[in-house]
Parts: sequence; structure tokens; C-alpha cells
Amino acid sequence: MTDRLDRGILFSTGFLRSLATGTLGVMLGIYLSELGLSASRIGYIIGAGLAGGAVAALLLTIFGDRLPRRLTLIILALLSSAGALAAVFVHSDWALVLVSFLGMLNGMGRDRGASLVLEQAILPQTTSDQNRTKVFAWYNVLQDSGHAIGGLIVGFPILIGLAITSVPTLQYKYLLIFCALLMSVTALLYSQLSLGITAAPKTKPAPVSPETKKVVGKLSGLFLLDSLGGGFLTTALISFFFFERFGISVQQVGMLFFAARVLNAFSHLGAAWLSRRIGLVNTMVFTHIPSSLFLASVGFAPNFTIAAIFFLLREGLVEMDVPTRQSYVMAVVKPEERTFASGATSLVRMGGWAIAPSFAGLFMEGVSMATPLVAGAGLKIIYDILLYRSFRGLKPPEEIAA
Repeated sequence: MTDRLDRGILFSTGFLRSLATGTLGVMLGIYLSELGLSASRIGYIIGAGLAGGAVAALLLTIFGDRLPRRLTLIILALLSSAGALAAVFVHSDWALVLVSFLGMLNGMGRDRGASLVLEQAILPQTTSDQNRTKVFAWYNVLQDSGHAIGGLIVGFPILIGLAITSVPTLQYKYLLIFCALLMSVTALLYSQLSLGITAAPKTKPAPVSPETKKVVGKLSGLFLLDSLGGGFLTTALISFFFFERFGISVQQVGMLFFAARVLNAFSHLGAAWLSRRIGLVNTMVFTHIPSSLFLASVGFAPNFTIAAIFFLLREGLVEMDVPTRQSYVMAVVKPEERTFASGATSLVRMGGWAIAPSFAGLFMEGVSMATPLVAGAGLKIIYDILLYRSFRGLKPPEEIAA
């Protein structure tokens, strides 16, 4: 019963945090543009927020479970809340860089922060090996449901009563306050997690085994390549791309990302079904490559309708590797090494995401609006090929048993 309650709390916090992330991701780039900032400055600010998340993940990986997990989650939620609130009152570009870093403002549009590191480590304790991928799939369904509703709210702010003003900048400020409130609620929910599942170990954690270090090191190197590609493709920058390239409205951008996140959500359940038949690694690779080809096509689309079709085809596939990847990483290490594995693999991903947006902004400004899409797709395809070559032989326990 306790496991089910803890799992329910983590599902709820994942949804609420993703609702904030989805809202922030769609509106942040456009909001900063409304403040008069250039594409390169926007890239710096988005990169700073992702860098803040990467530093938090680094500290979590180094210090592991020395603090109670529940306390760590509460602190992270309150920092994110304070960052979103501070962004309402700060307009200077370099001050926004600092606020974005300290508050870990996530312009990625997907929930990939330090809190996710701990939640990934805790979730397998609430279920069995056979149901682990299914639990991660539902967890990601809820996350992408939050991402979808966040995009819808940006497109139609009347949904949360923001029709009191027609001034876009003021609406964006209200949305930032809304995100801050959501993160405060997650802090309250974290306080209800059971001590047994979130307490710090009473003894010093055992050293991570050489086998785990080797596996995690190789996975981390590959995930860094994937995240560099993903860093060119943050929701904030893609929203900015559609907004500038095709001259569409914020409402159209919001609806597009709502549809994308709905497709993401359903794809997670498809990933759980497919992985039981062809395996976790095969599911990760053979759904990811086509999604990258669709993404590259967006950059060459002659109009918004065709670009939107290619983008939505991409979104129907691109997230199928997420629950399978999370489940795979947690499966190939020992239970007591899961915080390390989750932290290390998440850290390199956030590091890549933090580096790439600044270059993406510069490419948009100095080369072409479509350059980040093509570059990001290319890096992701290389990652998929290398992942398959390296890990197709390392099976999780349930696949070995089968």
C-alpha cells in the first residue's frame, strides 16, 4: 500500500512539474523576444537554465543519498519556484542569465531536471522488474500530459483566467507566476513521501562497482551526443523557429505543441508494448532514427502546414525511447547504484542541453533558422547507430529471463 501511495505521489509531482515545464518551454523564447532580446541572448538564457539543472544533477551524483531524498526533492522544487517568480521582475539580459541558472529555468519544454534524477531512482522500488517499464511508461504519459496542457495554456491563457489582459508581456508574467505556484505544490507533495523510500542510508554507501562504472560511462558518453543534438531542439527555440519562420501566432504555436505532447503521451504506452516484443534497446533505436529524419524535414518545409505535419510525425516517435531508456538504465545496475546511474546519465544529458542552445541561437541569427534542426537531427542519428552497436548484447533481467 505504501509503494502504491509513493508511486501516486511521484506520478502527481511528475505531472505538475511537467505542466510548469511545458508552459515555460513554449512561452520562454517568445517572452524573451517580446522583451527585445536577440536570438543569441535568448540562447544564452535558455542555456543558463539548463546549466543550472546540470549543476544540481552533478551535486546529486557526487553526494548521492547523503541527504534524505525527500528533503532534496523539496529543496529543488522551492528553488525552481523561486526562479520562475524572480523572472517576472528581472528584465536585464545578464540578470536573467543568473536567475535562469539559479532557478534552473527549463526552456527544454520537457521535464529533464535534477528532480527527475531522484524520481527515476525511487520509482523502481515501488514495483517489480516485470512491471518496471510499464510504470516508467505511465510516469512519462503523465509527464507529457502536463507538457501538452502547458502548451495549450500558453495558446489559450483564458484556461487559467489570464484573459484579464491582452498585453502579451503581462500574460507571460502571469504564466511565470503560475509555474512558480505549481512548483510550490510539488514541494508540499514531496513532504508526504514515506521515509522508508526516501531516507538517506544509515551507513556509508558502498563504492560503485567497476562493471557499473563501465556501463554507465559508456552510456553517458552516448547520451551526451544525443543531448547535444537535443540541445539544438529545445521547445523554446523550436517555438521561436515556428514563430519567426512562418509568422504564426502564439495561439498556433501553443496548439501545435499541445498536439505534439498528446502524441508523446500515447507513444510511451506504445513503447512499453513494443519493448516487450523486440526489447528495450531495439525500441529505443528503431523509433528514434525515423523521428530524426522527420525533424530534419521540418527545416526544409515550404510552409507551416507541411512543417507542422513533419513535426507531429516526429513527435509521435521521438519520445518512445524515454521510458525504455529510463527502464534500461535502472535495470542494468544494482538497486543501490541507481541514484548514481540516474544522476550520471542525466547529468551528461543536461550538460549537452546546456551547451547547445547558445550555439543554436547563434546559428539561427548568423546562418539559417533551420540550421539547428538539421544539426540536431544528424547528431541524434549518429547516437542511435552507436547505441545499437554498443548495447544490443546487454539485456535487462526480464529479457534474459524470457
